[in-house]
Amino acid sequence: MKRCLYRLSPSFVLYTCLTLLGPSCAAHSECLDDIQKAGVLTAGNALLGAHPSLWQDKDGTYHGIDADLLQELTRRLGIPRSEFIITEWTTLVPGLKVGRWDIVLSDLTITEERIAYANIAYSHPYFMLYDRIIVPENSPLHHVEDLKNANLGSVLGTTDSLTAHALVEKGIAAKVSDFNTFGDPFVALRNGQVDAVVVDQGTLQAQKERFTGLRTIGNPLFYEAKPAWKKAQSKASYRLGSEGIVVRNTCPRLLSAINQAMDDMKRDGTIRTILKRYHVWEDLEDHLTQNDQAG
Repeated sequence: MKRCLYRLSPSFVLYTCLTLLGPSCAAHSECLDDIQKAGVLTAGNALLGAHPSLWQDKDGTYHGIDADLLQELTRRLGIPRSEFIITEWTTLVPGLKVGRWDIVLSDLTITEERIAYANIAYSHPYFMLYDRIIVPENSPLHHVEDLKNANLGSVLGTTDSLTAHALVEKGIAAKVSDFNTFGDPFVALRNGQVDAVVVDQGTLQAQKERFTGLRTIGNPLFYEAKPAWKKAQSKASYRLGSEGIVVRNTCPRLLSAINQAMDDMKRDGTIRTILKRYHVWEDLEDHLTQNDQAG
């Protein structure tokens, strides 16, 4: 899963773009009616070809969590077809606000900071990200307590790296080695340059295609809010790390319809089935993806 680009580094650029852009003059008061009239639901996505989120075959067919979710959402909204519009990460929300696409479905995590400054609305969450501590199967490390002298590998500029550094600050681990790509920490782990890797569970699943013989230790590590946003996040109805579909905040009927479809998909097990299909389901997703969790 494309978590460096998706969670922190470009989000700083994205945050800057959103702050400068402000409310869009192209917002529609009857967004759902416009979509139904057009007969197509368009979704902005920053396609990076990452498994298990979204990738494209040579014949143009899309696969992954985003593709399955968009197809099911379109069906439940009663819209004849849907279409991904591929764009740069930094243009996802600005493009939404000027009406280039109807929604953003591209693994955008929900934060109170984004909601406040970007003037956007998120659907109820459909997936929950959190970090895992990963070691080789033959590692002598079996418990979090074993990490005291460990060198943790992570990815520069990501929330994963912040988690890893927090473990060092708390005296749980010895140091962090940050790398530039998601594959690099796993190469370092295989070569014995680091003792463990800290990344999210989606990235772990994607890297399992290249690196075998991995296991996790300890419980999931949930993301912590920035100090300035801790109070706001503590009052939020979702846990930090949740991903949602983004709509213009001037489209309340569209948001309501999407939320109803998402809630139905949770109740009937559709979201669980999709996440299991791509091997990123864990039992705790059953409640962490609900929109009633305090951060």
